[in-house]
Amino acid sequence: MDLDLFDSWIPVFGLVMGIGLIGTVLPGLPGSALIWLAALVYGLVEGFGVGGWIAMIIITLLLGGSLVAKVALPKRRAAAGGAPTSTIVVGAIAGIIGFFTVPVVGLPLGGAVGVLLAEYRRTEGWPAAWRSTKGVIVGFGISALVELGVGMVMILTWLVWALAQA
Repeated sequence: MDLDLFDSWIPVFGLVMGIGLIGTVLPGLPGSALIWLAALVYGLVEGFGVGGWIAMIIITLLLGGSLVAKVALPKRRAAAGGAPTSTIVVGAIAGIIGFFTVPVVGLPLGGAVGVLLAEYRRTEGWPAAWRSTKGVIVGFGISALVELGVGMVMILTWLVWALAQA
């Protein structure tokens, strides 16, 4: 097996996937969806073959699980802290506003402040509002770690496919 990585597309797609991996924990960058898209484009450029189709199915299933975890974990933690769905919606809207108004940290900061204020309005007390907000923050942290882990497995799956095909 004569493998010269720099005569192939592997480093380019690996770099794009690395950016996607960083995006799993940094707001504003696409995460696991970018990893999936890079794997898809790699397959279109280099050809799928049987191993490629199997790898792409695995990568797609991992992406689906990651997206479900990204939504379900914060919601479950918020519910455990007593926050209703309306609080999560307010937090999401505030996060979007924060994303466009405060560079780098606006999304998580806006989301947390939105949840805190919505919960304070609902419960009329800071301790209860903070308890719910803390649950949401922990849920988002756990979901980011899950997405990071899933992203690593997606890249590893692609790497096995790419090296086997090279």
